[in-house]
Amino acid sequence: MKRVLIIGAGGVGRVVAHKCAQNEDVFSDIWLASRTKSKCDQIASEITEKTGRTIQTAAVDADNVPELVALIKQIQPFMIINVALPYQDLTIMDACLETGVHYLDTANYEPLDEAKFEYSWQWAYRDRFEKAGLMALLGSGFDPGVTNVFCAHMQKHHFDTLDYVDILDCNGGDHGYAFATNFNPEINIREVTSNGRYFENGEWIETRPMQYKKQFDFDQVGPKNMYLLYHEEMESLSVNLRGVKRMRFWMTFGDAYLKHLEVFRNIGLDSIEPIMFEGREIVPIQFLKALLPDPASLGPRTVGKTNIGVIVKGTKDGKPLSRYVYNICDHQECYKETNAQAVSYTTGVPAMIGAMMMCQGHWMKAGVYNMEEFDPDPFMAALNEHGLPWSDIETDIDVDSLPE
Repeated sequence: MKRVLIIGAGGVGRVVAHKCAQNEDVFSDIWLASRTKSKCDQIASEITEKTGRTIQTAAVDADNVPELVALIKQIQPFMIINVALPYQDLTIMDACLETGVHYLDTANYEPLDEAKFEYSWQWAYRDRFEKAGLMALLGSGFDPGVTNVFCAHMQKHHFDTLDYVDILDCNGGDHGYAFATNFNPEINIREVTSNGRYFENGEWIETRPMQYKKQFDFDQVGPKNMYLLYHEEMESLSVNLRGVKRMRFWMTFGDAYLKHLEVFRNIGLDSIEPIMFEGREIVPIQFLKALLPDPASLGPRTVGKTNIGVIVKGTKDGKPLSRYVYNICDHQECYKETNAQAVSYTTGVPAMIGAMMMCQGHWMKAGVYNMEEFDPDPFMAALNEHGLPWSDIETDIDVDSLPE
């Protein structure tokens, strides 16, 4: 049994704390910290009511390495589960190195002043973590995270070559608002309004935002329009999968959501460049974030399901093969269990499972790693056990032949 420190008390942090509390045989002591301690206290109260367990809470500024170091030295956890903002990944990694503590996150580093997310900054920590005898597990959410493990599972059990990989992310939930985002609005809008990219024949091909669209009939959700985006798991998968020829990422969006984004972009509300307003400097996208509903508040009003998975086309024993592995998650069932909607749940549960893999020694090796670099089997088994059951089927679906 291990002591863990969770940093971040948003929707995902709530799920991670609940799920860790459900597994007392793995997580002996749980601390939850964020800039606003009252949010941690609220989650701790919920957990005591549901499970009878008591978790400890603390305030910490995740941008401040000395403050992080002081808290880590006080608590002395086995590892940090970082579900704070991606801007804070590097400061938390620095604090882990200084205190000799293992590290896990769910999203790769993104500079505050540049709409760019990639692993290069964190991969640069490889030697330092290895020399310190510490492990950092990157991207242990759903996508990235489970989708990486799905690919590793396909590579281990079904395919000799994975030629074509399509990652499909569908949120069929309805929260009743004209516009709201299911995770941090600033991160979500920056991600969606950026140029897309896909990987083909060893090169990255850039696309305009929402340039490519396909309609897909998602199991238990129905037909949805999905759009080609760039997503971070492709960066590591393009390196770690054997000989993949093409890899794409697709995400569903409704027409109303896209119309709001178009208006925000047209009037500059998605900008990260500071402007002067009434004698003070503001960042438009941060102002927009303040106007939008808190994603952590969407749980009680969100109905419907998510469906996230991977379609792989390749060969086995010289014969063509196509398989589809995916998970379906119900928003209201997630809320009943953890007081959070399914987008937070599908990120928080894999973060807990990734930590479980490290605490139990299934995945433990000094250095900085992505999810697909480890044996997928114990993680896949844990998904079935802890709330994210998956289906793995042969399929004749051809994404290229889907209607636009």
